[in-house]
Amino acid sequence: MAYKLYYWPGLPGRGEFVRLALEYAGADYEDHGGFGEDRDIATPSFAPPYLRDGDLVIGQAALILHHLGPKLGLAPQDEAERLWLHQIQLTIMDFVNEVHDTHHPVGSGLYYEDQKPEALRRAEHFRTERIPKFLGWFETVVRRNPHGQVHMVGDAVTYADLSLFHIFAGLDYAFPKAMARHIGDYPHIAAIAKAVGQMPELSGYLASDRRQAFNETGIFRRYPELDEPEDV
Repeated sequence: MAYKLYYWPGLPGRGEFVRLALEYAGADYEDHGGFGEDRDIATPSFAPPYLRDGDLVIGQAALILHHLGPKLGLAPQDEAERLWLHQIQLTIMDFVNEVHDTHHPVGSGLYYEDQKPEALRRAEHFRTERIPKFLGWFETVVRRNPHGQVHMVGDAVTYADLSLFHIFAGLDYAFPKAMARHIGDYPHIAAIAKAVGQMPELSGYLASDRRQAFNETGIFRRYPELDEPEDV
């Protein structure tokens, strides 16, 4: 039975973290836009993404990946390492929330233009403080991996490696100048993201129409005024 993934149509967003795992593993899945038939169940998700796996309906990208990881061969067998992987993914999703708040710092229900002064201030703090904070922690995670420094966790590809790729792709889209300035400080995670982008398991997906492009309705948005100023 095919997995059913539900996420907002027309943007990669948080659903892309799950798509990358499903695509890498060659899993049979259906990609549905928005809420589906599971909206009125006893355990409704607050918002997409959510996944239907048989009778299970699971929301929140990190929890979906925690569920799928062992099934797709994208999580270690050791329980302690699986929990550590889950912790890393939760931190990745915290970072995603901060990316979103650079263009919607006041309220998600307001237009960007309605909160542009606040966004300019929030984005400056994000570029100078939060990008180094998060990328520095991810770099430390890789450097301290006892199995080697080519994966986030363990000695094989996990969903955290795939998620790191999506983070880098999104930041390169939204903050290209800031990322150009920061990237040299984090060689290990940059190498992981680059390696994922070259994996044959993902080549077909990354070159296909199934991979939705970043745009200004998603989480990672390119507003040039939020990136580094010209004189930096």
